[in-house]
Amino acid sequence: MNNFKDFYDSEEKREVLSVIVVNKESVLSRVVDLFSARGYNIDSLTVAPIHNSEYSRMTIITNGRARVIDQIVKQLNKLVPVLKVIEHKDAIEKDTVLIKVPIDQNLSDLDVIARAYNGAIQNVTHEAVVISATDEPKRIENFIKIIEKFKPLEIVRSGVVSMER
Repeated sequence: MNNFKDFYDSEEKREVLSVIVVNKESVLSRVVDLFSARGYNIDSLTVAPIHNSEYSRMTIITNGRARVIDQIVKQLNKLVPVLKVIEHKDAIEKDTVLIKVPIDQNLSDLDVIARAYNGAIQNVTHEAVVISATDEPKRIENFIKIIEKFKPLEIVRSGVVSMER
């Protein structure tokens, strides 16, 4: 790496983008098509309406070299239904997971572990226990690894939401 351009092009990074879009049909498809057509990957995508407005917020997690991220942001800004693209630098990120485990597992162990990850037991039936946790994405990944010893029947993640501090 002899110069800045080589460094700029070689450093792979994780990027959190919030994309404010008009809340109407086909907008999600257009954003996803932009990524797909250029071979960019989306690691996480969440979409929800913005309270009391005609807009929605898409939170997109992607990885790439700085030049690729810059290209993604430029292309997103060119899409007609996009109002604004926010590249988060100092953000709070949260991910939620629901995990169903067989009822024959130790409930007090599950409860203690869930609480360590801002979680709790949400439901108990004759067959299974559903626990949830909401925390930073890396902590949720760790929580899932720990819960693997309880032989989960099903794991569902929400995707990351993010907000600048």
